[in-house]
Amino acid sequence: MFATFVTGLGSAASLIIAIGAQNAFVLRQGLRREHVLPVVLICVLSDAVLIAAGVAGIGVLVKQAPVALTIVRWAGFAFLLGYAVFAARRAFRPQALNAAGAVAGSLAAAVGTCLAITWLNPHVYLDTVLLLGSLSASHGDPGRWVFGAGAATASLLWFSLLGFGARFAAPVFARPVAWRILDGGIAVLMLVLAVLLVL
Repeated sequence: MFATFVTGLGSAASLIIAIGAQNAFVLRQGLRREHVLPVVLICVLSDAVLIAAGVAGIGVLVKQAPVALTIVRWAGFAFLLGYAVFAARRAFRPQALNAAGAVAGSLAAAVGTCLAITWLNPHVYLDTVLLLGSLSASHGDPGRWVFGAGAATASLLWFSLLGFGARFAAPVFARPVAWRILDGGIAVLMLVLAVLLVL
């Protein structure tokens, strides 16, 4: 069973530890030290719910409802495009990181953005529900749930490291040029992801 757990952990890690909208948002929140705990919790709990759904076999049902995926795809496109515009605007008006004196964004805005980035991203469903769900099925019962537990643990470890470990990069982001590079990169990434969603 331990080998199954490790397989689940490694499979999820290979999917989660990739440059994407969710990781970019968590990194930015961690660097600014704004509402990191709720953001990390949303990412971890959302992944756990989606992984459990995949392990339970929801992936088969989703494959039979292509209209639902189409709706999510276009909603995700609109959101990512909007986020790209906001990131580009920040890149043109960068500020240095001053965690002690910075005016934090609202908790509601951080939670809303995190929920949208997570639940309006079709790649999240493809990775967690369909792919991890399919991989877990090869381990039978109760092995598939052990696999799912390993996958959920990978999410917990990664988002905790990304959110709370980002503060160690804070000295680099004390210069406006670093924020300009980060936000410019995020803007390009979001734009590319938005285009890829609809192609």
